[in-house]
Amino acid sequence: MTLNLLQHQAPAPVSSPIAAAVEELAHAGGIEERGAIFTRREVAEFILDLAGYTSDRPLHKMSLLEPSFGDGDFLLPAIDRLLVAWKASGKAAKPLEALGDCICAVELHRNSFKRTQAALIARLISEGIAARTAAAIADKWLLHGDYLLTELPESFDVVVGNPPYVRQEMIPGVLLAEYRERYTTMYDRADLYIAFIERSLRLLSKGGTLGFICADRWMKNRYGGPLRAMVAEGFHLKVHVDMTDTSAFHSDVIAYPAITIITREKAGTTRLAHRPAIDSAVLSALAVQLKATTLPKEAADVRELAGVTFGSEPWLLESSDQLALVRRLEQDFPTIEEAGCKVGIGVATGADQAYIGLYDDLDVEDDRKQPLVMTRDILNGTVEWRGFGVINPFADTGGLVNLDEYPRLKRYLEARKKEIAGRHCAQKTPANWYRTIDRITPSLTKKPKLLVPDIKGAAHIVYEEGKLYPHHNLYFITAGEWDLRALQAVLLSGIARLFVATYSTKMRGGFLRFQAQYLRRIRIPNWRDVPDALRRELREGAEAQNLAACNRAAFRLYGLSSEERSALGGNGE
Repeated sequence: MTLNLLQHQAPAPVSSPIAAAVEELAHAGGIEERGAIFTRREVAEFILDLAGYTSDRPLHKMSLLEPSFGDGDFLLPAIDRLLVAWKASGKAAKPLEALGDCICAVELHRNSFKRTQAALIARLISEGIAARTAAAIADKWLLHGDYLLTELPESFDVVVGNPPYVRQEMIPGVLLAEYRERYTTMYDRADLYIAFIERSLRLLSKGGTLGFICADRWMKNRYGGPLRAMVAEGFHLKVHVDMTDTSAFHSDVIAYPAITIITREKAGTTRLAHRPAIDSAVLSALAVQLKATTLPKEAADVRELAGVTFGSEPWLLESSDQLALVRRLEQDFPTIEEAGCKVGIGVATGADQAYIGLYDDLDVEDDRKQPLVMTRDILNGTVEWRGFGVINPFADTGGLVNLDEYPRLKRYLEARKKEIAGRHCAQKTPANWYRTIDRITPSLTKKPKLLVPDIKGAAHIVYEEGKLYPHHNLYFITAGEWDLRALQAVLLSGIARLFVATYSTKMRGGFLRFQAQYLRRIRIPNWRDVPDALRRELREGAEAQNLAACNRAAFRLYGLSSEERSALGGNGE
């Protein structure tokens, strides 16, 4: 039978650029373009449990929203629960009358919509509902369109799902501009799921519950700030379950997922769980603990933490004793940059094959290249330079050099012009086609610095004496008053890892991202306040690469109590 799949779409002229962009996405075939990651049944059932959408409740009197239903991973289990609850109620009303307003589910991808529509109708028919009535119910429940633009009822009791994970570069410009106009949390480099969460929160009824599984990056990074502020101001982060390194999805994904249960009610403590086994019995038992009025004493896998949400600040989801230590250090000490150090990132060229090569083989004038240190040069904890260099097209006084004044550089760049000029930054300003993405400042080469690779399981801080320029996969720290070797000891200690682990999103395998935004969170004393004996102890620990010695010196530097040392996993003795 044929249904009018488009009847619920928000009104927009078919010829409008926005409608054309939506239509293009509706036919997108690739998983990446659609941001489609499919959730395992056990996980969907777990989230429905946590959201309170259980068949022992009068679900036929509640409203549920699924913003991006895909192949029905959440929708079909929710319908199964709804049908059980409706049967238990005695089925006083006819199916269409009783169930028609219980569910609202939106999907943009046309083929996914049709597949799930057919599965839903078949499911209703299998429950003894007439085919025509089943089709009418499906027609009321399912909306074909863009969730962020489609007109919807004013509020829902429950919103559940797995919002699409789509980077901004994949969204047509006209559509991205419209999203930014409508959704205030689409800030900086925010991915599409941010707008999905904002709209879903705004659609919650008083006391309503949102249960999503999605990437956890917004909980700590810069672009998540406005959404975190929105949650802190009017909602309660009730449950957070870290799902990194679990098999929560039908396919392997790079994103680092977490389940969040957020309610429209007064804020309170947050229940936390960590990487549960994807097993129905395990997840069912965990849901009981996470929802219990009082946390059971035997709930070893669940923790409670107060103060997780605080304005736009990153969510601190570590243990309460670690959180207390971070807050104490933030109160007592300045940030690393306030203490006179600088955190930066190495050069991005946009075309490494053209700009980077063995230093001696780069056939340009001597002052047009810099010796380059890369991640592979520091794998062993010290610098072992492999001899690479990077072309520098910038004049020391600012701006690009005149190529006519550098014939060898001109010849070198023009031989590679096709690759260099094809970059986005070159196409934006064709006259500056030969610039690297980041400006190169030769004075940085000569500064002693600490080098920090982006992704590591533990702090990997390498001293570079001032001979090499850092590549873009490396962050660097230079110091004013601080002795760099002493600072290296602090950054190798458990203190630095605590700050990064607290504020960083975690990667697969427990790896942390030692990015500039997290390194800048580290607190250190002013150098003038460090006693001479402790200065020597810090330097000696770093020079010997003795992590235990670095920890002992750092713990004394910060005046850690025995309880605070224990919070870092050791006593530092």
